[in-house]
Amino acid sequence: MTGPPASGKSSWIDAHATARDIVIDLDRITRALTGPGAPQWNQNPLQLQVAHRARYAAMDEAFTLRDKVDVYLIHTMPSPKALAKYKRLDARIVVVDPGREVTMQRIAAMRDTGMQRVAARWYNGRPKASPGTMPQTSRTW
Repeated sequence: MTGPPASGKSSWIDAHATARDIVIDLDRITRALTGPGAPQWNQNPLQLQVAHRARYAAMDEAFTLRDKVDVYLIHTMPSPKALAKYKRLDARIVVVDPGREVTMQRIAAMRDTGMQRVAARWYNGRPKASPGTMPQTSRTW
């Protein structure tokens, strides 16, 4: 799963994954590793550091099990190297993008404003549509 922050990646997974599937979502991992009362989308650098390590370990193990169970991985901005690895693993890449305006509204309402920079970087890094093509947006979750 890829897409800007607050685009609905976790909601998409919630609508498609089963209890038997493996879901690797940095937000969920961070939440699981923080104490009571932490914000739902915790961006504390120390907690994120631990969560990132847990995420990489989970990815390594889950990739070995992909023939036995569905694995859902949220990777907001995968590098070309990461995308090549996912392609070698025969992964299906799903892009969730409700559009820049909706994304920025969601971030303003639900997330730390610093996530607007991440979303802007995501949108600015996307290839521009050629003239005459219609942009595709994801379903409203």
